[in-house]
Amino acid sequence: MTPGGAPTVTNDPLDRSPTTSGPAPDTSGHSPRSFAYVFLDESGNFDFSANGTRYFLLTSVSMCRPFGVYDKLQNYMHDCIEGGGDIEHFHCYADRKTVRDAVFGAIGAHLDELRIDCLVVEKRKTRRSLRDGERLYRWSLGYLLRRVLSRERDSGASDVVVITDTIPVNKKRQAAEKAIRGAVVRNQLPGMKYRILHHQSRSHYGLQVADYCCWAIFRKWQRGESTWYDRIKPALRSEIDVFGAETQHGY
Repeated sequence: MTPGGAPTVTNDPLDRSPTTSGPAPDTSGHSPRSFAYVFLDESGNFDFSANGTRYFLLTSVSMCRPFGVYDKLQNYMHDCIEGGGDIEHFHCYADRKTVRDAVFGAIGAHLDELRIDCLVVEKRKTRRSLRDGERLYRWSLGYLLRRVLSRERDSGASDVVVITDTIPVNKKRQAAEKAIRGAVVRNQLPGMKYRILHHQSRSHYGLQVADYCCWAIFRKWQRGESTWYDRIKPALRSEIDVFGAETQHGY
């Protein structure tokens, strides 16, 4: 996406156009800029019926150190405490509107640091073999991460650290690890060094930023509400409606 341009909404998310790239940074001194951090979050459920959410979204927020948005959020949290509040962490769905507005303001002040990618799955258009929570999660994660990590590598990152929320289901955790490992083994990400960490979201501002961004994009798709989406839109690198061209509905 060009600066100030619109995000890519496409059925073929792997952009074939030339990308700006250069030699990987010198890692001999472990420079922070040789590392890219990718934070993951999801919205929607795995109920494949008219009672479930229409969409399932998987969102990544990539950034490199220094993390300027962290300072903004840390200062705002202490402002709340000094004002008599008791905020331990930020969670978009549960936060009051005043808090939500302030957090989006902090994120908005640092959009140039963020690279947001989102995979949008309209569940009723999924093929029958994917109408299972574990299978859809594993497939979606691999689909998104292969593209995100490829772009981070092309932008000069020699190492990528993928951080997810502490996933309560071990099978989902294994899916995250297999998605990246499989891409490396198949030589889709040659030379990529990576680690996968599972942290509690309340312990990491990066995960909280991903939660806010994913919530905003989900509101646009699920409810047609773009107020919050418009605030992060300049940082959207890709927004992939993966089954957008499908016309058959499974339910």
